[in-house]
Amino acid sequence: MSSHAAGLVAIAALTLSPLAVQAQSAPSKGVAFRPSILVAKVSFSSREDLNQLAEKLDLTAAVDNGNHTVEALLSQAEFDALVASGRTVEVLEEQTRLMNAPREDGMGRLGISGYACYRTVTETYAAMARLETTYPNLAEWKDIGDTWDKVTAGGNPGDDLRVLILTNKSLPGPKPRFFLMGGIHAREYTTAELATRFAEQLVTRYGTEADATWLLDHHELHVVVQANPDGRRIAETGSSKRKNANTSQGSCSTTTYGVDLNRNSSFDWGGAGASTSACNETYRGRASASEPETLALENYIRSIFPDQRGPGSTDAAPADATGLLLSLHSYGGYVLYPWGATTTPPPNATQLRTLGRKFNYFNGYQACQVASCLYAATGSTDAFSYGELGVASYTFEMGNAFFESCSAFENTILPKNLPALYYAFKAARRPYQVAAGPDAITLTVSASTVSRGTDVTLFARADDTRYGTNGGTEASQVILGARYSIDAPSWVSGTPTYAMNPVDGLFNSTAESVQATVFTSGLAPGRHTLFVEARDSQGNWGVPSAIFLNVQ
Repeated sequence: MSSHAAGLVAIAALTLSPLAVQAQSAPSKGVAFRPSILVAKVSFSSREDLNQLAEKLDLTAAVDNGNHTVEALLSQAEFDALVASGRTVEVLEEQTRLMNAPREDGMGRLGISGYACYRTVTETYAAMARLETTYPNLAEWKDIGDTWDKVTAGGNPGDDLRVLILTNKSLPGPKPRFFLMGGIHAREYTTAELATRFAEQLVTRYGTEADATWLLDHHELHVVVQANPDGRRIAETGSSKRKNANTSQGSCSTTTYGVDLNRNSSFDWGGAGASTSACNETYRGRASASEPETLALENYIRSIFPDQRGPGSTDAAPADATGLLLSLHSYGGYVLYPWGATTTPPPNATQLRTLGRKFNYFNGYQACQVASCLYAATGSTDAFSYGELGVASYTFEMGNAFFESCSAFENTILPKNLPALYYAFKAARRPYQVAAGPDAITLTVSASTVSRGTDVTLFARADDTRYGTNGGTEASQVILGARYSIDAPSWVSGTPTYAMNPVDGLFNSTAESVQATVFTSGLAPGRHTLFVEARDSQGNWGVPSAIFLNVQ
């Protein structure tokens, strides 16, 4: 080793916590804890260097481009090799402890052992089946394929890959569709539970909360809560399992065998950021869509979304393209959109960025293109849905750990991301258009229940400033109009709309209070839904919000 390299190793060692120093030393008498997995910050020198690390190491999405570090899960051998190569490596003591903490026997308990807020695969599937039984007019729990274990004889029984479809079946379609997916990486505990809670909240609020009701009346939600159930069952034991359960590719450990289902999709498969080594955490598989889980997901996504984008890399989806796909991941704090294979902006870059900034208004995550703010990643689900079909497609990287504490999930991840999911569901009809428009919020009526013939004043706030600033700022425009409709959103054929006026008498601000008089003499007795939308000075209409009005 050169004297220069030796100096770098010494610097690296000085940055380590006591646990890190212990981890790089030979086992000695009296050492009680020697972790098998180290969670550490690893230095990189350039984007190319980071991409090379992504093909060799188990990187997370926690990339600090300012300080040129990325968090990674390392074996002892990988740690030693990185330090020997002259990189700065800082072990994160608390995260390492959590990744290596033994799990108690979870028999007879609810939730994953040590993490009661996260339901197991069995519990999640049972919860979705109950929704179908309890709300048969709203929910369908559908088998869309099989896992690797299920199609492979002689091993574990495996699972069906299932989707929960939520919509009011009494109202005919076609309806705009929002596809939500969790758990494609097994160890990312937060993702399946967030998707499950969102679905449960929608159906339990149906009929009592106006937005949940109109969304299920006029839209469809398709939820794959567990996209990798075989792998998730392994991760529930405390194993840092990312991939599926495919044991036919190489001689790997329980943790490292399998195929990364988010590198196995057929669009841009086999490029940068996906490994050809079977035991690597980003192993892409022997061929594109080689895994039964990937094939089932792609076939289903094709079945619910039309092809809206041309075959060329620069062909944009039209402005009025419909449908939205969101894949939930952890961790790092990002709202990501394609491309992952290149830093070249996608054809719909402006619209994807604008919608991303709507999402990060709620969750605060950095909105950016995958390859620009993280590292190269090819063969992902969102690249497939956008690249093949032109669907507005995103990944949320949530939280600060794979095994996120229940306290952090309940108090931070859930309240930050549920509103973003509601917005995504609202935007699914025209995601490339409505994100540029103002939000209609804080709807109220002068009286929620009135006798027929009694006029009601409807109030709302039209706001064109609701964009996050993490990852860049979005220009706001002056509000130029607002409207309401009764019992159906404005886009339903034959629905009349009525103008709303600025409370202060003039549309001249990026956020305006608006009002209108609702005449009830022509309304039948019963409950009615009032929809409000707002328009900015560039002609962009935003997503609607709704409120109930009861007429006696």
